[in-house]
Amino acid sequence: MRDNNQGSFPSPRTSGTSPKAASGPGGERLNKWLGRMGICSRREADRLIREGKVYIDGQPALMGQPVYPGQRVEVDGRSVDRGEKPQPVLLAVNKPRGIVCTTSDKDRAENIVDFLRYPERIYPVGRLDKESQGLLLMTNQGDLVNKIMRAGNAHEKEYHVTIDRRVTRQMLDRMAAGIYLEELGETTRPCRVQRLGEREFSIILTQGLNRQIRRMCEACGCRVRRLVRVRIMNILLGGLEEGSFRPVTGEEYQELMRLLKGSSGLSVKERTERNKQNGK
Repeated sequence: MRDNNQGSFPSPRTSGTSPKAASGPGGERLNKWLGRMGICSRREADRLIREGKVYIDGQPALMGQPVYPGQRVEVDGRSVDRGEKPQPVLLAVNKPRGIVCTTSDKDRAENIVDFLRYPERIYPVGRLDKESQGLLLMTNQGDLVNKIMRAGNAHEKEYHVTIDRRVTRQMLDRMAAGIYLEELGETTRPCRVQRLGEREFSIILTQGLNRQIRRMCEACGCRVRRLVRVRIMNILLGGLEEGSFRPVTGEEYQELMRLLKGSSGLSVKERTERNKQNGK
């Protein structure tokens, strides 16, 4: 049941060669601008641009394209209002199973934006896959999304996992040390893992590879039966009812800002490019 008292962008095209991201006088990279305007995260903006759902002055936008004052921007046929920047919103949501965190056309399930029906435009901070549940942050602050989710910032996310067989010390030690995931060609970072019950354990990650926990469990010979995110940094799921949300405010919000101090909103690639441009 939604707690509405507490506090989408559904014609694919083939994208051309991305222009250099030089923005020129008064210009701003389009994905960053859409995040600042409270439309979506930079990652989601990039996906929408690739799918041909973003237009500038009536022309399909390209990856890395800058947007300039006075230009008309549309997302999925809706014009982006260039009025005042929206008031910051940050919600803690208890996402149910069966709800997706993307508005991609390939998803045949209700997405979290439509599910919440929040009166202001907000979008998820990262994702929980369709079959996972628990804590999801929703906001209209693009920079906040990047600072929390960039793997290089190593911010903690905690999960409680129920599997289809008994939890063993060997399994926990292997997960804690890091597991090579052949499908992704990557080894997971060392993490903290603790047994909670015969078939349940907690795991604290500082990265977010695609379906990471499920892949780690499969590598250990078991399958996930239930996956619940219970914490993102200092924000706790607590007793928040499934399908409900609450605003993150006061001391909780201030502590989050303290923990994010010094975090970069740029990816490793973006930071490398910026350092090259600055001659570092």
